Amino acid sequence: MTETTRPSLALLGLGPMGGPMARRLLDFDGDLTIWNRTSAKAKPLVALGARAAASPAEAASDIVLTVLPDLEQVESLLPGQAGLLAGWAAKGIVRPVLVIHGTVSPTAVAAFAERLFSAHGVTVLDAPVSGGTVGAETGSLSIMVGGDEEAAKSMEPVFRAMGTTVRYMGLSGSGALAKACNQVVVAATVTALSEAMLLARSGGLDLAVMLELLQGGLADSAVLRQKGHRWLSSDFAGGGSAQNQLKDLGFILDAATKGGVELPLSRTVTALFDEMVAQGEGALDHTGIHRTLALRAQDYLQSPR
Repeated sequence: MTETTRPSLALLGLGPMGGPMARRLLDFDGDLTIWNRTSAKAKPLVALGARAAASPAEAASDIVLTVLPDLEQVESLLPGQAGLLAGWAAKGIVRPVLVIHGTVSPTAVAAFAERLFSAHGVTVLDAPVSGGTVGAETGSLSIMVGGDEEAAKSMEPVFRAMGTTVRYMGLSGSGALAKACNQVVVAATVTALSEAMLLARSGGLDLAVMLELLQGGLADSAVLRQKGHRWLSSDFAGGGSAQNQLKDLGFILDAATKGGVELPLSRTVTALFDEMVAQGEGALDHTGIHRTLALRAQDYLQSPR
């Protein structure tokens, strides 16, 4: 990569976050290559000028951004004739940068980065994002970056096309650890708001007024502003899934064990989300934890005392 030649750029994974992130990148670089396992998701972006690749190998670029649920999905893009490694080799790209925007294990991504650089010369940056689909659509994501500092600095213009808060956190795994800290707050906030709305409903309060009061005081949050309508409508379909929230909570507890700290609130919240997923509701938005809490309340009221 040189100052006079812009590196080739690709984004793989066009889900609820990846699609709008790709649209932001198109404004930054009209020569964006995209790939998604379900190719139909690429069509709206192709209409805007993106180039759709038929395989990860075809999408292989100087910089490859992945927006996938976990590290397992990223690793699946690498091997075989249709994989990224073959694509980089065929195109003579000897020092590619692979960016992992999904929420992954800090320990696992650090080991993955070391292995991929040692074996293939690929620099891996863990750069998870926060801000939800609204942040992805408006280009106002918070992006926390771990990995090689020089590579991270070279990526800053790309990151700033998608986010307004971009911070380098340290060595590989540091970005993922920062996201784990973020998810402690998100999961706890979603659960606390669900409890508050359940309590308000049980007392006959107007939930719309309750929402207005919360937004006007110290209890306000981005979660409340973006997702408050879900508690009013009881529509928890779509959005950031409870099963992904549970996955993230597992990473949080693993990181806490490694760091030698106890997180009692996160353990309680993890148990609640585990219960929600076990009830078959893991595909719902994580605000759907309200339903799990409501079922608990119903069971409590119906049990003999």
